[in-house]
Amino acid sequence: MKTILITGCSSGFGLDTARCFLERGWKVIATMRTPREDVLPRSEHLRVLPLDVTHPQSIRELAEAAGPIDALVNNAGVGLMSVFEGTSMETVRGTFETNTFGAMAVTQAFLPGFRQQKAGVIVNVSSGTTLRPLPLLAVYSASKAALNAFTESLALELQPFNVRVSLVIPGRSPETPFSQNAQSRMQDQGVTVPEAYSGFVRSIFEQRTAHASGPVTRSLDVVEAIWRAVNDPSSPGRLPAGEDAVAMAKQN
Repeated sequence: MKTILITGCSSGFGLDTARCFLERGWKVIATMRTPREDVLPRSEHLRVLPLDVTHPQSIRELAEAAGPIDALVNNAGVGLMSVFEGTSMETVRGTFETNTFGAMAVTQAFLPGFRQQKAGVIVNVSSGTTLRPLPLLAVYSASKAALNAFTESLALELQPFNVRVSLVIPGRSPETPFSQNAQSRMQDQGVTVPEAYSGFVRSIFEQRTAHASGPVTRSLDVVEAIWRAVNDPSSPGRLPAGEDAVAMAKQN
């Protein structure tokens, strides 16, 4: 029985991916900053472990506790909608710490094992915002675009060791708390809206509300894309997930 480790499993795509792999006969290591076993089915094949992807010691302890794995899904991430001029560099760096450097650090912790066993799959969950420029997402999109570039270059480095590396690129999903979390962080310390931008920001939120009924990404779309990336060696290195993401990918 194979083992998969998934980061960011407290909700959303990570939680649904953990459920899927459990149901389909995998051993699952589900990580969360604050572990909660009650959100997942009871199973002898499930382990819930703590992980903060921004803390090196937390990553080291996870790698030691997890042991050998067959697949790694870097799903943990934070959203951010903000006017760049009003975003502190501390907030910018914090976004990259989770979305980019966190995924890189977790990956690096498990690379020796993959390399030694000459097998493994790494899937990084990116964002459809990297497929089309959008306002108020400069920092978030940059953090995910960096993840894309990292993933595609790493895939070439690991080919000689029979380790596959893939991107799953979800679009906008009303089934996850991303949008709410991203907007709420605009109120956090270090994120302000300069008065000169207030009308522009208001119009962007009005447009988002007006287009809320357009094509979206379902959580199932992302789960199935991750399942394919892990289990199908012939799958492409980039897998857009969701009707809107697929449409944007075709336009690029």
